[in-house]
Amino acid sequence: MLDLVRNNKKITQGFLALITLPFAFWGVDSYVRNADVGAGVATVGSSKISRQELQTALREQQERMRAQTGGKVDPALFDTPQVRRAVLDSLVTQRLLAEQAQKARLVVGNDQLAQFIAAVPSLQENGKFSKERYEALVAAQGMSKEMFEARLRQDMAMQQLMLPVTEAGITGQVAAGRWLATQLEQREIAEARLLPEAYAGQVKLAADAVQKYYEGNRKQFESPEQVRAEFLVLSRDALAAQAVVGDEEIKASYRSRMDRYKEGEMRRASHILIRADKDAPEAQAKAARAKADELLVQARKTPADFARLATQNSQDPGSAAKGGDLDWFGRGGMVKAFEDTAFALKEGQISDVVRSDFGYHIIRVTGIRPERVKPFDDVKAEILAELKRDAGMKKYAEAAEAFGNMVYEQADTLKPAAEKWKLELRQTQWLARGGKLAAPFDNQKLATALFSDDGLKNKRNTEAVEVAPGTLVSARVLEHKPAALLPLETVKGDIEKRLIRDEALKLAMKDGEDKLARLAKGEALDLKWSPARSVSRVAAQGLPPDALRAVFKADAAKLPAHAGFASPGNGYALYRISSVKAGETVKDDPRSRALAQQYARFVAEEEFAAWMATLKERYSVEINNAVLESKER
Repeated sequence: MLDLVRNNKKITQGFLALITLPFAFWGVDSYVRNADVGAGVATVGSSKISRQELQTALREQQERMRAQTGGKVDPALFDTPQVRRAVLDSLVTQRLLAEQAQKARLVVGNDQLAQFIAAVPSLQENGKFSKERYEALVAAQGMSKEMFEARLRQDMAMQQLMLPVTEAGITGQVAAGRWLATQLEQREIAEARLLPEAYAGQVKLAADAVQKYYEGNRKQFESPEQVRAEFLVLSRDALAAQAVVGDEEIKASYRSRMDRYKEGEMRRASHILIRADKDAPEAQAKAARAKADELLVQARKTPADFARLATQNSQDPGSAAKGGDLDWFGRGGMVKAFEDTAFALKEGQISDVVRSDFGYHIIRVTGIRPERVKPFDDVKAEILAELKRDAGMKKYAEAAEAFGNMVYEQADTLKPAAEKWKLELRQTQWLARGGKLAAPFDNQKLATALFSDDGLKNKRNTEAVEVAPGTLVSARVLEHKPAALLPLETVKGDIEKRLIRDEALKLAMKDGEDKLARLAKGEALDLKWSPARSVSRVAAQGLPPDALRAVFKADAAKLPAHAGFASPGNGYALYRISSVKAGETVKDDPRSRALAQQYARFVAEEEFAAWMATLKERYSVEINNAVLESKER
């Protein structure tokens, strides 16, 4: 639903992304009424944010990240005060906006809502609103149409509320120019590194240093508790792979849903593009148009040379090398001006010059494929995969509970379950408690069950744990190694290396600070400087952020100037600044435009933050830290 609400205003998009986390799941009511009884985690004005709302927001954020990372998300990452506070802050922001929208009496009318929904590209088919696609979207949200539309109205009202604030920021030319100049200022630097390895020979460890470190850090030298296990994975995909689907069933499915395989009219075209962005200066646009007009004359004079003209002149890097060929496309596949022209031409016909946001096009239609129903052979594999997937989902739904019961009731073996559902009984390598485990044991619940007392001592099957949607896993310990302290003799060499490096690092950093002070006094030092290179705040050339800050913090009034940076674990770096070039903005330079937009975003963000601060004062926000940090959530 959030995708429906976002429009083309980039600054507003950023704010919506930050504050719309829970809107897609609860809507208006949960923002203006308490969801449960008892102490909430926060109060905004007269309304309360409940523990349930926070927990739901955390779960949904976890599921969102799981989808983005392919299902590999450790739930423990979300069980921290920092993450809970960040999600709560987003809920507070939304509650404030909901309160203000109600007070401002913002209303989205029926016509406005209908127009908005009908204009969403993903809800259109062949350029027209698709009722079926809309109903599928609503069903996927688990809502009724009334509930979905009420919540969409709320989100659109939020947008109406925010737009005047996020677009009201005015960036003064003088201030913006100064900021751009600082970002584009270039400093030519050379680097000298003082590495800890060069100081290792100067380190003399005390006779008992290794023993003291070993005694004081015994936990570091424990081999962790480990297990080796066998496990079963019952998944929709595995059951789908087992499904047998005959040709007659595939053909019956094809015949019953032929409308689904209708393909609108398709066009194949080649084009020559002379680039001129929609906001290009008038002179540049005129020159591009003149070039396009010249090429159009040539193309119409000798149509057979169109591919050669495209290869030599087109400024579309994706198609120029192919003679301008864009392959087959249907309605909605190209920008509107291009598409309207291409679908109005006859095969072999060359268009007039067409203007789009990208520049000027000359279009030649090279093929027309009328509306058709895709042949059975073209979609057979797709239908087969879908039928097997449906069969897998059905089998999984039927098997999930029985699988869980069997691994529980026959707790000393996984073989009966493996045989019943024809699953591979797999074995792990050694798994360390608390370590980074490979899938599926990167699931905290499964790992905890595997290392439980019942699992370790009695070697019983774990419960069937859902490690991902549609995937259940049960495991059983085969072998167990308890945690053990490694003997001093085994780790002595590693401790010595660590202590020597630590001391060498201190010597390198001390020497670096001493040399920086001497360079500042004008002393000439015998240092191995790297070749000079130019850096700026927007082009760091590989410098770490802290090193870049040190370089630009150095007083460059008198050159050469020097800066130093202590790199944790890597010694000390000295920088010699030999020249400074003031930042210059060039008209129509893409980099300058991008930085100006970035500055405008900064100003807009400050405006938004200031406005939110006034709303917090107006509606009085209180955070219940005791409940927020409590483990009983």
